[in-house]
Amino acid sequence: MSYVLQSWDPENPAQWQREGRRVASRNLWGSIAALFLAFCVWMVWSMVVINLPKVGFKFSTDQLFWLAALPGLSGATLRIFYAFMVPIFGGRRWTVFSTATLLIPAVGIGYAVQDPTTPYSTMLVLSLLCGFGGGNFASSMANISFFFPKAQKGFALGMNAGLGNLGVSAMQLVVPFVITVPLFGGFGGGPQAWWRGGVETQLWLQNAGFIWAPLIVASSLFAWFKMNDVGVAKASLMDQFVIFRQRHTWVMSWLYLGTFGSFIGFSAGFPLLIRTQFPNVNVVAFAFLGPLVGALARVGGGWVSDKLCGACVTLGAFLVMACATVGVVLFLPHPDYAGNFWMFFLLFMILFVATGVGNASTFRMVPLIFLALKEQTVENGDSAQLQLARADANKESAAVLGFISAIAAYGAFFIPMSYGTSIKLTGAPDAALFSFVLFYLSCIVVTWLFYSRKGAKIRC
Repeated sequence: MSYVLQSWDPENPAQWQREGRRVASRNLWGSIAALFLAFCVWMVWSMVVINLPKVGFKFSTDQLFWLAALPGLSGATLRIFYAFMVPIFGGRRWTVFSTATLLIPAVGIGYAVQDPTTPYSTMLVLSLLCGFGGGNFASSMANISFFFPKAQKGFALGMNAGLGNLGVSAMQLVVPFVITVPLFGGFGGGPQAWWRGGVETQLWLQNAGFIWAPLIVASSLFAWFKMNDVGVAKASLMDQFVIFRQRHTWVMSWLYLGTFGSFIGFSAGFPLLIRTQFPNVNVVAFAFLGPLVGALARVGGGWVSDKLCGACVTLGAFLVMACATVGVVLFLPHPDYAGNFWMFFLLFMILFVATGVGNASTFRMVPLIFLALKEQTVENGDSAQLQLARADANKESAAVLGFISAIAAYGAFFIPMSYGTSIKLTGAPDAALFSFVLFYLSCIVVTWLFYSRKGAKIRC
């Protein structure tokens, strides 16, 4: 099997029907598996932090919010570098490397949580290392963008990101179960005691990290033997850095910060927000549902954006997000009001759905924007120039997809920290949520101004 595809043109109907669809699908499923595990490891602290006090760790609420937020900070920063790695090293080889590195935080967490005297500084380091999972998204999306024709990019990117994002909800569903059983027997270490109502319960919190290790190994091996590098996607750093001179790179960074930044930030902070605002609610029973509906909505959003207008779908998503966030604030507990958990939860589910749809629609917009920019430079419809322009557009849009995902990933840090800061200063998360509303309103204006109004230079 040739691992490097030297002549790859998904826009060629004959090649696509003959072998392209099969090769692209195989790489897509390998990418989805790797990205799924990356999100599991990246967001695992959102569930670990709510269990640390149970097994004897004496961390404050503010310290717990920091542990939940730091993977977002490191993951977002790593994405800036990961965004440009696929054209340099190749998608297959980089997928193997980036997936294998997830073993470091997964195994590290498994050992650290077994000892309540583990220093907080060690926990901070492990939290930062979970950013390896966050970095993977940038390279994964850039890689998959090379494999599919323009007409199917929205669906392919939606599948890759949407099913990959399911790792967050799967982790939040799986971890509460696996920490209650001796999954690895004596090899995984002994249980920790949790006293609840005078009754001792045993927990194996180390399983929150160890459970992903064998799956990471399997995914890395699949990527090594079954995925491909795209030869025509080769580009140097300087070739890719041209995107920073294009204003649409920065405009789309702002919009994707509003969609994906909200999705991943809400995912990271949702369990702890429920625990602090509705302490009598079983967090485990509800926390995973938000990332689940958001990830599934991204798959559907990609399909809808292919059929309709990506900018129109994005505009609608931001309108829903702004309204739903205001609703969330209204049903939170206040000094003269006990709050309404079920309305809070329903509005947050709507919020997650809107972020998922917006994630897909914004990613659908990027390839179209850069393709339109490149095609505008071709004179008299010259076929050779047109083919070269499309190849350049694919390279630039792949770099942009990776870069804007890096900017957006900072939401995984800022949203949990906004909650923590708002609660610390005012006693409630309302101020943080209202600041999100203002940001969504700015995104509505930007989307309309650049891409959806009748006179926009690029309507997509």
